[in-house]
Amino acid sequence: MSPDPEQPSAPVPPVPPVAIDGKQTGKRAVADCLALALASGSTTAQAARKCGCSERTAHRRLEDPAFRQTVAHLRGELVARAAGLLAAKVSAAARTLRDLLTAKSETVRLGAARSILELAARFRESLDIDARLRQLEERMANTK
Repeated sequence: MSPDPEQPSAPVPPVPPVAIDGKQTGKRAVADCLALALASGSTTAQAARKCGCSERTAHRRLEDPAFRQTVAHLRGELVARAAGLLAAKVSAAARTLRDLLTAKSETVRLGAARSILELAARFRESLDIDARLRQLEERMANTK
């Protein structure tokens, strides 16, 4: 049986009340902590525990559209950073697949060839969709 995601395996110490900008501001620090924890994938209960506040406080913050917008912005920043890290490794991954085409094992070579062909087809499809979308956007812009 898998552990309940709402219950941490060990007690999570609360984050000290320091705002994202490094200034201690009490409620502001808790709000910043909650926003970052929620943007990072914590549940409301987990975020409240991490930030040393009640679940009710976390839920009250989530009722505020500006707070939800902050969470969404932070989540976007986290995703963009992760995408950047992955993008930096795409060339290395492509070189690895290319190198596997000359491996001694026929099974490894076949797997690499299949992967390359599948990825090439997906890439081509993505380029086609992107081009078609740009054409549609241009048409829409010209009809206004």
